[in-house]
Amino acid sequence: MNSIQRLTQKIIEFRDERDWAQFHNPKDVALSLVLEATEVLEHFQWKNGVDVDEYVEKNKQDISEELADVLYWILLMSHDLNIDIEESLERKIEINNKKYPVEKSKGNSIKYNKL
Repeated sequence: MNSIQRLTQKIIEFRDERDWAQFHNPKDVALSLVLEATEVLEHFQWKNGVDVDEYVEKNKQDISEELADVLYWILLMSHDLNIDIEESLERKIEINNKKYPVEKSKGNSIKYNKL
């Protein structure tokens, strides 16, 4: 069992012990994912440059917990929709490698359709 499978199993056990699967339809799980992602964003709102670096240094634990919440919902949704998220990520990396070839995209932030 790999790390992703082990973490997913822990999440499912946590949910099932509380009988929460009844509340976890795809729409509400997706909403929870977005809500947690916005909590990550809140840490960076109105900050830039040195402010961000200092803030991250002082608040790394809080940020890590918000990122863990996002991962929680990603793994739960992947499980419930029977999506192999590891395979999906591998495939997406391959797609992005084709969309953003190094020789065209290195050092710039231009979207693939404008390269």
